[in-house]
Amino acid sequence: VQLQASGGGLVQPGGSLRLSCAASGSISSINLMGWDRQAPGKQRELVARIFSGGSTNYADSVKGRFTISRDNAKNTVYLQMNTLKPEDTSVYYCNAFSPGGRHWGQGTQVTVSS
Repeated sequence: VQLQASGGGLVQPGGSLRLSCAASGSISSINLMGWDRQAPGKQRELVARIFSGGSTNYADSVKGRFTISRDNAKNTVYLQMNTLKPEDTSVYYCNAFSPGGRHWGQGTQVTVSS
């Protein structure tokens, strides 16, 4: 499984961004996909996940502001991030779980600053 993330950037507080993660390879083996993030000096943390059946879960810090979704035809998962806060500034990593293990895409930087 290969994952290609895109969509990061610089945004002002209160703004929005959409991250994309395109999967390729053994896509049919993927059980769930999601996004984690890691800020400087902090541990990597879960942001959101979407399971193969469509159910989702979110970190408490992003509930109501972020939405994870997927387009099966494009093998792509999205993270719509609204009402962004400075504390959302991190490198965001797309990831996927399959019987072969956990797979990571390259990180994409999100910076929330005025």
